[in-house]
Amino acid sequence: MTTTHPPATATAAAPEPARPARARRHRARRSTPLTIAMLAALAYFLLPLCWLLIASTKSTQDLFNSFGLWFSHAPQFLTNVRATLTQDDGVFVHWLLNTVLYAGVSAVGAALLAAAGGYGFAKFRFRGDRLAFNLVLGAVMVPTTALAIPTYLLFAKAGLVNTPWAVILPSLVNPFGLYLMRIYAADAVPDSILEAARIDGAGEARIFFGIALRLLGPGLVTVLLFTLVATWNNYFLPLIMLNDPNLYPITVGLARWADQAQNGGAGASSDMLALVVTGSLLSIVPLVVAFLLLQRYWQSGLAAGGVKQ
Repeated sequence: MTTTHPPATATAAAPEPARPARARRHRARRSTPLTIAMLAALAYFLLPLCWLLIASTKSTQDLFNSFGLWFSHAPQFLTNVRATLTQDDGVFVHWLLNTVLYAGVSAVGAALLAAAGGYGFAKFRFRGDRLAFNLVLGAVMVPTTALAIPTYLLFAKAGLVNTPWAVILPSLVNPFGLYLMRIYAADAVPDSILEAARIDGAGEARIFFGIALRLLGPGLVTVLLFTLVATWNNYFLPLIMLNDPNLYPITVGLARWADQAQNGGAGASSDMLALVVTGSLLSIVPLVVAFLLLQRYWQSGLAAGGVKQ
């Protein structure tokens, strides 16, 4: 009995070994000039802070007799802080509270006004809206120092000079914040959500405070931070608006101490310059804390415009 073998079937050709895929990742290119430029910019911003931190540990004599970017042989940071907080019956703490009031109220108010104005320009059409927005853009180019004297004359007529309102009310106007919120609201607030809310019977005020304001949160925080820093560091406006030392913010108060240290005025002491340096360091601590607490909202706002849905 003969066995028949089945016909050999054609076997599929073995696949060729896959070629190694080319890595499509872009290799990080190192540029020596760019690295040097970044290091120079980093040094430009950090060196003054390092000097301030180191100088706040020195006495007035050590400020002149020791190297500026290194500690003295007898650091006295806690002594300087204690002397700063107790100088003139604790007036520095009073100035700090005034600054928190001015900057906090101005930042929150300016952010809300900018959000409302930007939302209105972005989502509503009315007669003269382009002209009004162009006026806002033009106001961005006007320096605040040019408006200080006219603002003083207006507030003097209204009887608001030498009051907290003389610092707060001008700080509520933020043309750049309004422009920023208008650009942000155009993309962050979908028209479909607004139409759905109107169909459900929601009023415009409820739509803004209940829906739009939440979507505008990152941009709102950005404007709040910008206004907070600008009002906190504002010197010229409080200088011409306030005459009562009890109403001074930190900027004007420290400038007054610096004048006493240089001219030997009333209340001056041999360590007054060290108090000015230490007070300057303490004055930036709240701003650093504010940025650390709000940076995640700010970063999400900056990244929101770069992702296309």
